[in-house]
Amino acid sequence: MALAHAILTVLCEKEASGYDISKQFEESMACYWTASQQQIYRELGRIERNGWARCQVVPQQGKPDRKVYAITEAGRQELSQWAGEPSLPTPIREDLLVKVLGGPYADPDQLLAEVQRRRAVHAGQLASYQEKEALFLSQGELPLQEQYRYLTLRRGILFEQEWIRWCDEVIAFLEA
Repeated sequence: MALAHAILTVLCEKEASGYDISKQFEESMACYWTASQQQIYRELGRIERNGWARCQVVPQQGKPDRKVYAITEAGRQELSQWAGEPSLPTPIREDLLVKVLGGPYADPDQLLAEVQRRRAVHAGQLASYQEKEALFLSQGELPLQEQYRYLTLRRGILFEQEWIRWCDEVIAFLEA
């Protein structure tokens, strides 16, 4: 997926500044897509040049002017076309898997400590996602957009749960 398509998806919901888009990434997309503010601002320039969004400069008192972006019809068409294209799984590049593969040649105590540390990282992320899930579930019937957002959150939850299960399996093996 291109970062541009993730940004266009955010702009489908409402007009937003680069800062607003960055916050949206942090709050609801972090379980499957991350981008720095610098990457987002750079991509917004490209999106605007492609005609997929328009920018309106909003003056502010005592602060730099705020640039607010809105998706254009061309942007909606681009997003629609992209959504219809087949997607492939993202290739995995995971240091921890290489460390486990090299386990026979490493200090077993160091490997165990690293797997336990990673398990804790995933457990913390899972707890964060489950807090967000509780908020979703407390709202009763969700609007359509929020139902789709919840589905992506569920994927993040399942991802973290699977990491924890795998770490537990490796820990049990290393402790045996």
